[in-house]
Amino acid sequence: MTHIPDNTDSPRGLAFAITAYLLWGVLPLYMKALAHIPPTEVVAHRIVWSVPIAGLLLVLLGRTRDIATAFRSPRTLAMGCVTAGLVSVNWGVYVWAIATDRALDAALGYYINPLFSIFLGAVLLGERLTRAQMVAIALAAAAVVVLTIDAGTLPWPALALTFSWGMYAFFKKSLPIGPNQGFMLEVLILLIPALGYLGYLTATGASHFTETPSNTALLLGCGLVTAVPLITYANGAKLLRLSTVGILQYIVPTMIFLFAVFWFGEPFGRARMIAFPMIWAALVIYTWSMLRSARSA
Repeated sequence: MTHIPDNTDSPRGLAFAITAYLLWGVLPLYMKALAHIPPTEVVAHRIVWSVPIAGLLLVLLGRTRDIATAFRSPRTLAMGCVTAGLVSVNWGVYVWAIATDRALDAALGYYINPLFSIFLGAVLLGERLTRAQMVAIALAAAAVVVLTIDAGTLPWPALALTFSWGMYAFFKKSLPIGPNQGFMLEVLILLIPALGYLGYLTATGASHFTETPSNTALLLGCGLVTAVPLITYANGAKLLRLSTVGILQYIVPTMIFLFAVFWFGEPFGRARMIAFPMIWAALVIYTWSMLRSARSA
């Protein structure tokens, strides 16, 4: 008989999830220290140095055979290529946004993400939207319109982060392997182009890796700051209720927002003073609706 776990929060899962979100929340400080290095080079190092960390974890768990099985499955490999491509785009836009003083756009993107996930469920899976969810999505869309009118262009970094992470989470569910194995599969798929790009930079004298000891240390650390939060989150999320994960995910954009305004000194103009409260109101409505549904269930 199959054991179905209780839909409850475990202290262990809560500790894992909060740790992951706090690590993601302080990531802008690390990426800001790498702002003088091109984002593509930073992303390549994030990929390369994540491989040994993810690989060591699978060795300790005794799950390395799952990766060999995944590479023999065309469907799993194809889906892994999709999720790997989406996560690399997300990393690239995020690193670029922090380096170019657009951390507020990154915060906006991750605030909108849960509302975009609801929208995806309605469009791609035929899920019915509640009235509260429709109001929340409409408020988020109106906030984007306010920012677009003010800037004269779409806030594309925020939308790119929302779309790439939302689609990544959507397709990630279709990977028929565990979260740790899935992450290893993704970075292995990205490893060859990443190594090729870093080799090109080295051959042309454009590499920053050995330029200074601080650059070397920071780029080596990209593996830790990339792999550890993802793996920690993956192991925590399965021990928590979906509603709990939904609330905890606001930790990250809130920390990014605070760093952007009070640490990086990014301007918080009139349009953002209108748009961000609209997003926050949308998230309050969404969270209230989610908690009410969870309580009813």
